[in-house]
Amino acid sequence: MLVGKDASIDGSTMIARDNDAHGSIEPQRFIVVKPEDQKQDYQSTITGLKIKLPADPMKYTLTPRTILTEGIWGASGINSANVAMSATETITTNSRILGVDPYNYDGISEEDLEVIVLPYIHSAREGVERLGKLLEKYGTYEPNGISFADKDEIWWLETIGGHNWAAVKIPDDAYVVAPNRMNIDDFDFDSDDTMASTNLKSIIDEYHLNPDRDKINLRHIFGSSTIRDSEYNNPRAWYIQKLFNPEIEQDPRDQDLPFICHSKKKLSLEDIKFALGTHYENTPYDVYGHMGSEDEKKMFRPIGINRNHSLHVLQIRNGVPDEIAGIHWVAFGVNTFDTIVPFYANIEDTPATYRDTPAKFDPAQFTG
Repeated sequence: MLVGKDASIDGSTMIARDNDAHGSIEPQRFIVVKPEDQKQDYQSTITGLKIKLPADPMKYTLTPRTILTEGIWGASGINSANVAMSATETITTNSRILGVDPYNYDGISEEDLEVIVLPYIHSAREGVERLGKLLEKYGTYEPNGISFADKDEIWWLETIGGHNWAAVKIPDDAYVVAPNRMNIDDFDFDSDDTMASTNLKSIIDEYHLNPDRDKINLRHIFGSSTIRDSEYNNPRAWYIQKLFNPEIEQDPRDQDLPFICHSKKKLSLEDIKFALGTHYENTPYDVYGHMGSEDEKKMFRPIGINRNHSLHVLQIRNGVPDEIAGIHWVAFGVNTFDTIVPFYANIEDTPATYRDTPAKFDPAQFTG
């Protein structure tokens, strides 16, 4: 979820995300990475990709895994320039673009994203530019949605195929709900509020990828729009949009739910936390509710689910000194039942219960 500064109750930008496991919950940590701890010679654990990183990293917060057999998977962080980044959201794509621009299985993976980008950027726009160049140079083996924020701007980037990408600046008065699918819809290559890989427009034209007659809709061109989306992804966007725009009637299976949304009320951190732990309350699809049949309760994948392993809200505030502008909110566990805790991002260390999370559950070592 992304909330622009004029859409938030206190004028801050906020980017937030549930972090889900494939199976059992994977233990997470919350740490501070100092410049002296940032290695210049970086190597991806999964792909073996080697990248020479700049010699001038900034300090940044990070929420990596505890078990590092598949790499760091930093997931979220705020650097000392008060720039936030949230990554490791897997999205979907289609075979048409993969036939033109196949994945590079020796390239960048989700485990790498924060570490190779966040310590080196001084604005959200600069984050898009740096990651975009890295994607075009090294490629990737999976589709991803990544968000960047500073005190003024929020940008959303989606990878496309093996080496291409597109990004949109979120309007200041808007919010976005982005489930695990291609989310960007109408796109203007000539706008100052969009960026894209060097060859993306020519690829669309050369390979006749656009199904629409009179517009460029990236979700139509590069997205999946499958039955899986109508059960797994679209209902989650539908429900949060229903929370914040109850006056609009929409179908939970709709493949064309809007990307950019405007709420009549300004959104708070409490709104975001609640939304990212919901399970279709007050609808027939609520697995804990009494309104629907047993079949209806199983129809759609909820947002709060038993394999949530963390949630973060990265808040960059206006109207306060830079030293306390960034707040990294963290919650571990299933988001329907956990509690989110704030930490100033400009810190030198985190509490031991967050920094040294054990690989196995220890009831004597609680976080919070």
